[in-house]
Amino acid sequence: MNKKIKKVVLAYSGGLDTSVAIRWIKETYRCEVIAFCADLGQGEDLEAIRKKALATGASKVYTEDLREIFAMDYLFPMLRANAVYEGSYLLGTSIARPLIAKAQMEVARREKADAVSHGATGKGNDQVRFELAYLSIDPSIKIIAPWREWAFDSRQSLIDYARKYKIPVTATKEKPYSMDRNLFHISYEGGVLEDPWAAPPNDMFRLTVSPQKAPDHAQKIEIAYEAGNPIAVDGTKLSPAALIVRLNDLGGLHGIGRVDLVENRYVGIKSRGVYETPGGTILHAAHRAIESITMDREVMHLRDSLIPQYAEMVYNGYWFSPEREMLQNAMDAAQKNVTGVARLTLYKGNCTIAGRKSDRSLYNPELATFEADTVYNQRLAEGFIRLNALRLQPRVKKGK
Repeated sequence: MNKKIKKVVLAYSGGLDTSVAIRWIKETYRCEVIAFCADLGQGEDLEAIRKKALATGASKVYTEDLREIFAMDYLFPMLRANAVYEGSYLLGTSIARPLIAKAQMEVARREKADAVSHGATGKGNDQVRFELAYLSIDPSIKIIAPWREWAFDSRQSLIDYARKYKIPVTATKEKPYSMDRNLFHISYEGGVLEDPWAAPPNDMFRLTVSPQKAPDHAQKIEIAYEAGNPIAVDGTKLSPAALIVRLNDLGGLHGIGRVDLVENRYVGIKSRGVYETPGGTILHAAHRAIESITMDREVMHLRDSLIPQYAEMVYNGYWFSPEREMLQNAMDAAQKNVTGVARLTLYKGNCTIAGRKSDRSLYNPELATFEADTVYNQRLAEGFIRLNALRLQPRVKKGK
């Protein structure tokens, strides 16, 4: 098997797992390793990562700026669907993997590579996300998953290996948790976070200040939407990626977007994850505000019933599946009139709605008013109630 693989494209982040993976793959498979690093807004020095990959043993390094593609073609469709996994997780890591895998497969095609590889563990979701994407693009591609093959049994054993071979890493015995960052969020897991009773270290967070240390004054902002997509902040039109960066800055300043949860991984394990998604948290609130005045009731309720399934598809790695694409079409059809402006108040970890308006609003103040009106006959409500009570009455007669 090893002899058949001559060239591998590795999804490379510069972190502990993939840095060790370069050397391990070369030693184990006696093959050429090409590193691929996608810029999804992780805020790292890609030139330094390139040099590190070459110094660690990669024969070639590809880097690609995918920030705008990530925002427009992955984050925005997911946000239009209001996707939230298990009530809390805004899917920042989940949604990044299919894009990385797709771009990685393009490099593999260009380089005529025999195989692709990733640094995901055999216990996690990312292995599924990467490999489902690979195989949906090319079912014949060979996949090397080091965590399912090598003898290392912990991140600490990787740290020891890296030190032995002078591979620089950021993980340490003092801070052994794993961190994944992109344009949308930062996730933290493992190490000191594996005890679900233990609070996250105060110095761990990167995108948000503690709500207790946030400004003592509230800040109001306005976000404009067009057909379900955010297009401007406080009247200034921004590209998708720039808009998310702007909201990350605003949300982070006010301590918005921290989540600490124990989630159910696709492979059947419960895992504790801590997340920072300041801009995404604001966008979810603003989007719901515009929807509340522009979406038909039955369309909204039907769409809402589909959100858990959509979110599960993203979480489990089925971004390129026909069922996700079908649901996306339904989600987007529901967004055609979601156009308007939401006003929000940011204050000490809270993001609250302060107003919403739209030229396509279905809200009728003449119907909604508690004052005198001429358009709603309140007497008709009695018949409506009695008709809806008919199915409940037999239960009373039978002593239920």
